[in-house]
Amino acid sequence: MQLLLHQPLAILVIDPDRAEAEAWSIRMEGYGGPAQPSPTIGQCLNGGLGWLEVECNRCKTRASLPLDAIRRPRDTPIWKLEASLKCRSCRKGRHASPVRMIKLTAAREITPYKWVHPDEER
Repeated sequence: MQLLLHQPLAILVIDPDRAEAEAWSIRMEGYGGPAQPSPTIGQCLNGGLGWLEVECNRCKTRASLPLDAIRRPRDTPIWKLEASLKCRSCRKGRHASPVRMIKLTAAREITPYKWVHPDEER
């Protein structure tokens, strides 16, 4: 590998928080797990990966969740969130299907659906 001398040294150094978060994200997306060990919420945010993509086990609806809006301490591992995440699309009464974590992203990849009033033409 040839090293270009005009590149700043900061580009050549890998951020450890981002490296761990990306490694976990690749492991989850490519192989489906294991979810443990996982980076913490704080490591993901420090590494620039602030969105968690999840998928419902039942209806296969996908959603992107902002990690900075999750009300947990920053030292909480990502895998501990999975038990508390439930699908809103296929909820029936008190029962809601669990979701599985797909990957971490730097920006929202799944846009929320645009709400249209029933009286308006689509």
